[in-house]
Amino acid sequence: MTHSELVVDLRGRPIDTLGDFWDALVRPCGLPAWFGRNLDAWADTIVARGVSETVDSHDTLTVHVDRRGLFTGNRPEARALAAVFDGQRNRLIVHTPDR
Repeated sequence: MTHSELVVDLRGRPIDTLGDFWDALVRPCGLPAWFGRNLDAWADTIVARGVSETVDSHDTLTVHVDRRGLFTGNRPEARALAAVFDGQRNRLIVHTPDR
């Protein structure tokens, strides 16, 4: 059995809000027009599955983002988003950008 990973690299893309994050994921994750654009909908997509054929066709999902905008400091919405990722089947990796 082969392992397949969907890697979504959003580094370099400005993400200041959760709305920006959802916008950035639409194409690479194959999110449908009816995607709820909230944390519950995202949990359904990456944990329960059954929302996106693209995500469902991979064993794991890894999303890379820069530590800026939404992901700076200790913003509650970024913490809530990170909590949806389980760290194994789906991962959010926050990178410190080069200066």
